Amino acid sequence: MQPFGDEQPSGNAQPFGTAEADEAPVVVAPDGAEVFPLLDVAGRGSLAVFELAPGDVTRAVSHATVEELWFVTEGRGELWRRQGDREQTVPLAPGTAASIPLGTAFQFRAAEDAEGPLRIAAVTMPPWPGTDSEARPAKGRWEATVR
Repeated sequence: MQPFGDEQPSGNAQPFGTAEADEAPVVVAPDGAEVFPLLDVAGRGSLAVFELAPGDVTRAVSHATVEELWFVTEGRGELWRRQGDREQTVPLAPGTAASIPLGTAFQFRAAEDAEGPLRIAAVTMPPWPGTDSEARPAKGRWEATVR
């Protein structure tokens, strides 16, 4: 019997994927948030967890080819987004979902008085391409504090 999550597909079927956020590698996103890459579905989308320490503010960016759906799982903070003349800042708390449409400038920050990090599960469509040109610097709402 094969281990859980390692089932091999037959024919044109895609393999099952299973991942644990606590066991995922840690990478730093272009905006400065820590990212735990989890799964990729046949080039159509990927899932990762973003984490930002209390009081931290990301760099503002926009994406060249991907868009994202976010779901806050822990912590509190704010998300700022801008498309052309339309601009919005929304609170982030567990249970909040938000979209980052293609080309949207965005930035987020974790509450300074939070007891733990802001954690966001995010689906990226198509999957993050891993290129330096994907995240384009943008003028944000707050001064970034991440390295």
